[in-house]
Amino acid sequence: MPHEVIVVGGGIGGLTVAALLAARGVDVCLFERQSQVGGCVAKFEHLGHTFDPTFGLYSGWETGGTWHRVFSRLPITPPKVTRLEPNFVVRLPGGKDVAVSSDPETLDEKVNLAFPECAHEATEFVRAARHAPSDRRLRQLPDTTSANFRAFTDAQLAFLAQCTIDRVEEPHAAAALRVAFGEMWQIDGGPQSLADRLAESFTQSGGRLRLNSAVLRLAYGSDGMPIGVDLLSGERVTATRAIVSNLTAWDTYGKLIGLSRTPSVVSTALKQMTAWGVYQVFLLIDEATVARLPSHRLLFASDVEDASAPVPHLMLTVAADAADSTKRTATLSAFTNVDDWFSFHEDSTWHEEQDQATLERLWTRLHAAAPEIGDDAEVIETATPQTYYDSVRRKMGLIGSPSPAPAEFATCFKNLFMVGDTTASGTGLEGMAAAAELLVNRLTEPRKQY
Repeated sequence: MPHEVIVVGGGIGGLTVAALLAARGVDVCLFERQSQVGGCVAKFEHLGHTFDPTFGLYSGWETGGTWHRVFSRLPITPPKVTRLEPNFVVRLPGGKDVAVSSDPETLDEKVNLAFPECAHEATEFVRAARHAPSDRRLRQLPDTTSANFRAFTDAQLAFLAQCTIDRVEEPHAAAALRVAFGEMWQIDGGPQSLADRLAESFTQSGGRLRLNSAVLRLAYGSDGMPIGVDLLSGERVTATRAIVSNLTAWDTYGKLIGLSRTPSVVSTALKQMTAWGVYQVFLLIDEATVARLPSHRLLFASDVEDASAPVPHLMLTVAADAADSTKRTATLSAFTNVDDWFSFHEDSTWHEEQDQATLERLWTRLHAAAPEIGDDAEVIETATPQTYYDSVRRKMGLIGSPSPAPAEFATCFKNLFMVGDTTASGTGLEGMAAAAELLVNRLTEPRKQY
């Protein structure tokens, strides 16, 4: 049976597009290869514990914000959210903590006290950042402020925009600091609860959600245009209006479209695009230790060189709710170069050895940066770019926004569109939701076949 729109992938971008379209009466079918929705933000369960694989930095939930607009158009209520104060804490290389507040006066005071060596320049930069500074202003930062303030800024850019001060190219990099210094929120149940609510809205509006349904490739008509998708099971499902890919830009062309149908200019652009991988450690931390931490979201800005990572900074995100009466789950995140995890080897021993070596290195750095943790943390599991590839099938486990970023929505076919973190110009989940809104408007206003 044909559908008006097919969505491939049940990450936040694909779910938001599907839910909004279905709420407008469009016949939509969404295919997700896994047994649950969420994609990269789907909860990770191991040994009876549930972990959040994200960085825990969520924006756009204020009244009139992106998520407020999205859920105002859906037939269900949003997940419960709580405004954070502070948004997070950045621990500087020397051990000093700087709380990043959304209150302008408080943040100015914190920055002024934390960076006396360049207090005026740092405070002026933060004030400008609230209005999204230009890329040029970011590039000038190393010449006008101290190494400590550059590390403070660089750590935030790394986890919010996957870029560095010395490589500021995408427009959303500057906007990321405006997000950092704006209002941030905690989502009860984590991003999995957001994904589940979007899926519930989608099905309640009449959308068809097909889990455990892997899409193999696009199906083509006699004129060479996409007419639908072929599933791994051998089934073909057609779309009368549009197909939306929630895969990465690389996987949209490499897997859905196919390399033989990808224009050479696009192939060249995809080869030039780069992104980062992530290495994560899933932990249990004693409640008493959590109480000693300055924040449940703690960025460790580092000035240590690490040849295996694009940036040396770390982030510790602690769950809001206790795993049991004495412990909390937590996620330690660090960036890594993906090529190091996909070298050819005859067996899997190399991966285990590299995983262990990386864990030991980060474990040492964590205890040096956060001595208050001491022996009160237990490693439950780790995740590497290769394990992310195995679970979500993203090219080489790449995450976040690539550089240079591809064009939003557009592909080489007029009825095939992309949505997701590799094409959104905004920051984080809010950026994907905003891109989804724009795409839905394009597909429905005016209502026509593409």
